Amino acid sequence: MESGARKWIIVVTVVLCTVLELIDTSIVNVALTQMMGNLSATQQEVSWVIASYAIANVIVVPMTGFLSEQFGRRNYFGGSVVLFTLASIACGHSTNIWELVAFRFIQGVGGGALMATSQSILIDTFPPKELPLGQALFSMGVIVGPSLGPTLGGYIVDNYDWPWIFYVNVPVGILATIFTFIFIEDPAHIKARIPRPVSQIDWLGIFLLVLGVGSLQLVLEQGETEDWFESTYIISFALLSAIGIIGFIVRELTAKQPIVDLRVIGRSRNLAFGVILSFVVGFGLFASVFVFPIFTQRILGFTAMQTGMILLPSSLVTGAMMPFIGKAIQKGVSQKLMIPFGFAIFFIFTFWMSARISPTAGDMDFFWPLMLRGFGLAFIFLPITTLSLAGLSGKDAGQAAGLTSMIRQLGGSFGVAIVGTYLERSTAYNRVAQLPNISLYNTETTQRLQAFTQGFLAKGYALSQAQQQAYAALEGTLMKQVALITYSQTFTMLGIFFLICIPLVFFMKIKKNAPPVDMSAAH
Repeated sequence: MESGARKWIIVVTVVLCTVLELIDTSIVNVALTQMMGNLSATQQEVSWVIASYAIANVIVVPMTGFLSEQFGRRNYFGGSVVLFTLASIACGHSTNIWELVAFRFIQGVGGGALMATSQSILIDTFPPKELPLGQALFSMGVIVGPSLGPTLGGYIVDNYDWPWIFYVNVPVGILATIFTFIFIEDPAHIKARIPRPVSQIDWLGIFLLVLGVGSLQLVLEQGETEDWFESTYIISFALLSAIGIIGFIVRELTAKQPIVDLRVIGRSRNLAFGVILSFVVGFGLFASVFVFPIFTQRILGFTAMQTGMILLPSSLVTGAMMPFIGKAIQKGVSQKLMIPFGFAIFFIFTFWMSARISPTAGDMDFFWPLMLRGFGLAFIFLPITTLSLAGLSGKDAGQAAGLTSMIRQLGGSFGVAIVGTYLERSTAYNRVAQLPNISLYNTETTQRLQAFTQGFLAKGYALSQAQQQAYAALEGTLMKQVALITYSQTFTMLGIFFLICIPLVFFMKIKKNAPPVDMSAAH
């Protein structure tokens, strides 16, 4: 345990690294158009800039426990910061799209350790009685990071060039590296470790993890682009994913020294249901952050910067509340009450948003619903983490932390993929459903066409051109109305999904007078 200034230097270092890693999951989204132009890339090619980072991330996260034991946690964390920083420089210097994709993958390998290992460093920095505060500080970074990405990215793209979205990582990376090797020390159980000989490393488990989880992430990232199972490419990787994941589960349940000890799930009912709830949280958090910017930018014409600034206050509310939630858990407030309350708040948020969606909506129409979302998330994230890990200690806690992080990230990928597909398919369906209302035999339709035609004639168009433009304007009006219906339905479906998942919480147990969650080995 640490104290004084050293303690808070460590806190700042690891929380900054967590925020940095999560910012990089979304910061590139607003720069893709610039990248396409500067690197002569197609939309399909540039999508790999996002996919490669996510694939590397989700592969590395569950292995952080093994890698920390093998190399020492401080060495692994510091080395990952160095790798992340160097890869960021290389990304900014990329001269073609495939160079950028390769360096983003390397950046994702480094970034995967930052979030998972930061949590365990924070836990070892605080004494047991202050443990919820340590987890709360970590949770602040996890919640705030994804929302900061579009805001920071939008500012950089509007004022600088796209390489600067990577160069901004460099000063923080250098500072974090220095602080890591000066102030962070390995706990006793890590110092006493005996690294596994190369011959005893679970190479088959590593291979199956890379094959299964990597292929699944690729399917989720590229599925919509490739029209899902209409593509042989997607079918092939879906089969590889199934083979890899099934093989990985069998291998890890039977190996003497597994790379990821899945048996810990069988030893803790809380963890089993906590893993499911982590998936739900990842799904809702990333899906809502994904769908809102698309709506505001495509339908309302907001800039990336505007959208980011709308999202930011709600994330800050969540972050600011985390220490209070941590203190409440520390004083004995039941997580089994907090989590359903948070889910119910999220449900109200989605229905409020669906009612606020309109063609004339502005910033303030979304401010209070998003603030409510931020308030609700504070009652979800930290209580699920602490309840999932309750009763675990040593290596079990470390394995559990890695598993919940991976599942939360996969939940986010599923959320983005499913919501993206739902938006695409529902838009087409809703357009067909609205077409019977538009007919030349319909008085309202003909009046609207005449009004459009007169407007274009007044601008100097010839009659034939004015009529063509009028039909185009009518189509535009139709598609905007269809989009509003679709986005409203999407928010409603997200809310119902959260509501349905509330009963899962009551399968988890809270032991009276149980000691604080022991995360001393959660690396």
